[in-house]
Amino acid sequence: MSTPRPIITNDAAPAGGHYSQGTVYGGLIYVSGQLPTRPDGTRCGDLPFREQAALALQNVLAIVAAGGGRPETLLKVTVYIVGVEHWPEFNALYAERLGDAKPARAVIPVPRLNHGALVEIDAVAAVVGGGA
Repeated sequence: MSTPRPIITNDAAPAGGHYSQGTVYGGLIYVSGQLPTRPDGTRCGDLPFREQAALALQNVLAIVAAGGGRPETLLKVTVYIVGVEHWPEFNALYAERLGDAKPARAVIPVPRLNHGALVEIDAVAAVVGGGA
């Protein structure tokens, strides 16, 4: 049986607590919740919603890539947004960034998120070729 492997990449926001950016296990990539935080650790909860969403999604995709996946190997994406009114804007950005990839997804309105963020995204993806 393989051992879970933490994902550490400088191309995404660093872990802000006792967790890793993601974990690879059994041919799957599990991405921790990503806020709109730059790879240098700068929090961007003051940016407009679209910029926050783009940054959080960029972090997710960088972690998936570091784990051996690609956007088209995304299996499940969960999006937490402050204010359901942001859903159409998120959906447009998401479609733009993922193109033909259409993983299972949930968009969950929440009253607030850490550090004043308006969006947080986590995901599960497959490793290209299914390796561990």
